[in-house]
Amino acid sequence: MAEPMPVQYADVVRYDTFPKLLLHNAERWPGDVAMREKEFGIWNEFTWSDYRDRVREIALGLLSLGVRRGEIVSIIGRNRPEMVWGEIAAHALGCMSLGIYSDALNEEVAYLIEYAQVRIVLAEDEEQVDKLLEIAERLPCIERIVYFDPRGMRKYDDARLMSWEDLKAAAARVHADDPKRFESEVALGKGSDVAVLCTTSGTVSNPKIAMLQSGPFLAHCLSYLRADPKMPSDDYVSMLPLPWIMEQIYAVGQALISRITVNFVEEPETQMADLREIGPTFVLLAPRVWEQIAADVRARIMDATRFKQRMFALGMKLGLAALEKRRRSRLADWILFRALRDRLGFTYLKSAATGGAALGPETFRFFQAMGIPLRQIYGQTELAGAYTIHRPDDVDFDTVGVPFDTSEVRIDNPDANGVGEIVARSEGLFLGFYRNDEATRADLRDGWMHTGDAGYIKRENGHLVVIDRIKDLAVTSAGTRFSPMFIENKLKFSPFIAEAVILGHDKPFLAAIICIRYQIVAKWAEQRGIAFTNYTNLSAQPQVYALLRDEVEKVNATLPEAQRIGKFVLLYKELDADDGELTRTRKVRRGVINEKYADIIDAIYAGEPKVHVDTMITFQDGTKSRIRTDLVVETLRAYRPPMRRTDEEEAVTA
Repeated sequence: MAEPMPVQYADVVRYDTFPKLLLHNAERWPGDVAMREKEFGIWNEFTWSDYRDRVREIALGLLSLGVRRGEIVSIIGRNRPEMVWGEIAAHALGCMSLGIYSDALNEEVAYLIEYAQVRIVLAEDEEQVDKLLEIAERLPCIERIVYFDPRGMRKYDDARLMSWEDLKAAAARVHADDPKRFESEVALGKGSDVAVLCTTSGTVSNPKIAMLQSGPFLAHCLSYLRADPKMPSDDYVSMLPLPWIMEQIYAVGQALISRITVNFVEEPETQMADLREIGPTFVLLAPRVWEQIAADVRARIMDATRFKQRMFALGMKLGLAALEKRRRSRLADWILFRALRDRLGFTYLKSAATGGAALGPETFRFFQAMGIPLRQIYGQTELAGAYTIHRPDDVDFDTVGVPFDTSEVRIDNPDANGVGEIVARSEGLFLGFYRNDEATRADLRDGWMHTGDAGYIKRENGHLVVIDRIKDLAVTSAGTRFSPMFIENKLKFSPFIAEAVILGHDKPFLAAIICIRYQIVAKWAEQRGIAFTNYTNLSAQPQVYALLRDEVEKVNATLPEAQRIGKFVLLYKELDADDGELTRTRKVRRGVINEKYADIIDAIYAGEPKVHVDTMITFQDGTKSRIRTDLVVETLRAYRPPMRRTDEEEAVTA
C-alpha cells in the first residue's frame, strides 16, 4: 500500500512531463529561488521564472535549427544550470536528452553520438567543443554544436559552432512570430514519451542506453520523496555528474516536484568549500567521496596536536559505542562531532545518501557515529535509480534498506543461504535499451528487471543485502567462496588506501592489488622525513609497504581465515576511468584489470618476490611517460603455501 502523499506534493501529480511541471512552478512561485551557481566567488540565483525563461530560449532556439520531435539532443559539460535548462528544453520539444559525462574521452563520446545519431549537441565550454571538433570528422551526423561559455571561443571558425547568444537571438525571432509556441509545444508532451536516455555503467563493454519515460520517472521520484521527504526550504548541492541516473533524480526530477534549491559548485576542486558555504539539508555523494572525506578527516588528525588526537580517539570511541546501542553520545558530540560536522558543512543535514556502488560498513559507521544521517540507497539506471533506502529509525549497516512503497524486490534461484539474483520492478521501470532489443530481452522479463547482482533479504527486518555482482563472486581453488567487493570496501576504509582489487578466483589464496591514497600517504611520508619524487616512487618505498602491510593485517583480522589476503602489491599508478580500469561511476572493471595486469597477477601466484614493470602511461593532456620499476610482492601472515602434489598424497595417506 502506498504511503500517504505529503501535502506539498499533492498538486503536482497531474503533471506528467518535466516541462509541464516547470511551467506550473514558474506560474505559482515565479520569484522563489530554484537554483544557485557559484561563479567568480559569488552565488548567482535563478528563480523559477528565470528557469522557465532560459528553457524557453533554448527550446525555441533548437526549433529554429530544425529540431523535430523524437530526435535526440546530446548534452555534455559539468554540472551547470545551462546543462539542466538544455535537458528540459529538449523535453519541451518532445526530444530525448542524452547526457554525456564531461570527463568522457573522445572515443566514448564518439561512440555515444554515432550510436544515437545525434544532430545537435549542447556543450558547456571550450574544453567540450575541442573534444567534439576533434572527432567531428568521424561523425557526419553532427550538424550543430551550441556552446554556453564563450571564453576562449573567438579563435574558432567552424560553421557547426553556434554561441548561446546567437541561439537566443534565433529564439527571439521564433517567439516574435508565435508568442505561445513554447507553451503549445510543452502541451503536446505526454508522460509516455521517452524523455531521458541514460547510459548504464558499462563494467564489461560499451554502455547501454536506457530509455526512461517522463511520467513513470516523475512517479518514481514521488515514491522516493515519500520515503525521504524534501521541502522548498531545503538546499541540495549538485556534486555528482548530471548524466548519472541518481543526479537526474535529485537535481532534475525531485527538484521540480519538491522545489528544493539546487546549488552548483564553482569548480570540482572547490566543491567541499562551496558545500560548507551552503550548509545543505540534503546531500547525495558517491561512496568514493564519503571514503575521501573520512580519509581527509583522519589525515587532518595526523597533523593535529597530541591532545586533539586523544580527543578525536575518545570522541570516536564514545560515538561508536553509543551507535551500537542505537543512540547518540552527548559527550562525543560536545568534544568532537559538533565542530567536525560544522567544519565539513554538514551541520544542517536532514538526510544524506550514498549509492552507485557499495559503501563499506566501517565507513558507514564512521559517519553515523558522527551524527550524520547517512543512508544507503540501491538501484539501477533501468529502474530510474534507487528503489530501496534505509528509513531514519531503521538503519542496518550491512544492508541497503527496504523498497519504496511502489517498488518490489525478490530473490531468484536462492541457494541454501537464501542468496540469489536480485530481481526488481518499480514505477520508473525503463522502456528498454535504445536500439538494443537483445539486451532488453535479456534483462527485462515479464515486467521485472534482472539486475545481475547477488543478494538476499534479511528475515528479521526485510532489508535487502547486496553481496556483489553475480559474475564477480569468486571461488578459490580450495572451494572457498568470497565477495571481492566486500573485502575491497573494508580495505578502502583505511585513509591510506584509495583503491583495491581482490584476486583469487580459481587460485589457491586471495591476493590484492592496492593503490595508495597519494595525498595522505605523501603527508605521512613527509612527517617522517621519507624522500620521494612521485606516486610511483612513493608507492615503492619500504616504509610505505610496511605501513600498508599493517593496514591489510588489520582487515585480515576481521575476516574468516579462508578469506584473508595472503599477498599484495602496491600498484605504480592510480586506477583510472580514462584507462578503462574504472567506470565513470568508479566501479572496477575486473576484466580489464585481469588482462592489463596479467603479468603482475601471474608473478604473485608464481611465488615471485618482485615484479619488474616497464610500461608507458598516458596523462589526460596526451603526454606520455615511461615507468620502469620493481613492485614488491608482500607476503602476509595469512599466506599458506599451496601444498605440492606429494604433500597432498602424503596428507591423504596419513
